[in-house]
Amino acid sequence: MRLSRTITIWLAGAAVLLPVSACSSEEPAPGKVPQAAASVAPSEEPVEVKTHPFTGRPYDSLKPVLAVKIENTAAGKPQQGLKSADIVYVEQVEAGLTRLMAIFSSKLPSKVGPVRSARISDLHIAPQFGKPAFSYSGAQSKMLPFIAEASLFDVGDTRNPNAYFRQPGRFAPYNLFANTKRLLAAAPKASKAKDIGFTFGDAPAEGGVERKSYTVKWPAARFTFAWSEARKKWMIWQDGKKDVAAEGGQLGAPTVVIQYTKTERSQFHDKNDSYTPLVHTTGKGKAIVLRDGKAYKANWERESEKDGTTFTTESGEPMNFAPGQVWVALASRKPVIP
Repeated sequence: MRLSRTITIWLAGAAVLLPVSACSSEEPAPGKVPQAAASVAPSEEPVEVKTHPFTGRPYDSLKPVLAVKIENTAAGKPQQGLKSADIVYVEQVEAGLTRLMAIFSSKLPSKVGPVRSARISDLHIAPQFGKPAFSYSGAQSKMLPFIAEASLFDVGDTRNPNAYFRQPGRFAPYNLFANTKRLLAAAPKASKAKDIGFTFGDAPAEGGVERKSYTVKWPAARFTFAWSEARKKWMIWQDGKKDVAAEGGQLGAPTVVIQYTKTERSQFHDKNDSYTPLVHTTGKGKAIVLRDGKAYKANWERESEKDGTTFTTESGEPMNFAPGQVWVALASRKPVIP
């Protein structure tokens, strides 16, 4: 069962005329004008407010989707633009490290980065967004045919160099940033945001376990999400340090999903013969959903790459997310280096 992404707001409606209590005399009191009606009693009419399929927040119009591959090691921090993302995916890459794929649509930062190279798992995540614009900084030569055939518009630095620049004060390859407006200008037919399976609303009445923090590990990376009641967000630490944005402040999100997936060796590897993981995001599996200071056990399902990913409670009801940014950590129960 899916929940509608529509919020109902009750507004005052038509006026209703009520009689006025009369004076003891039939004549109006001095200085008073007879009134035919007095107070107005409201009637209630429902007004539908559309909510964004990526964040559950109200929106005026749906905009194109931009996916950007972003560096996620200490050498590339702090990252720029992540605070504006609707969704942030954490993916395992070579040597047990992680890299991010940030999804932008409802809000677009002026620049984003450091932009890094694409991985095969990106091409399996992208189709659920239709045909988004995809920003990256190159890929292995034998992977280029896969990118050409993927469901995306290639706005990488090779095809669209005018959208990229080197950020002063940083060193290569961690200094490549992109102008987001130029990226989208190069993909005028990029798909607009649509339903990808997420539902937003009240948390389940049962099943949540109160948690102050939750840690997720990869072979060479560790994330800790700690609940802040004051900010109503899960604040993010990576490898024991606060994950701070280039714009200032610590990164955090109202909803964090730890999606347990099958991760195996792909046909690709780096120059050190470290194989690129292939993260399987179709099929079925288990998840932990963090929201409102609680952890909920959930199930996930994605029938095909063109379909979105649905999350349900253990009893089969929709697992609603809290409105706002969503982080999805693609993890494995027993992480291994492929």
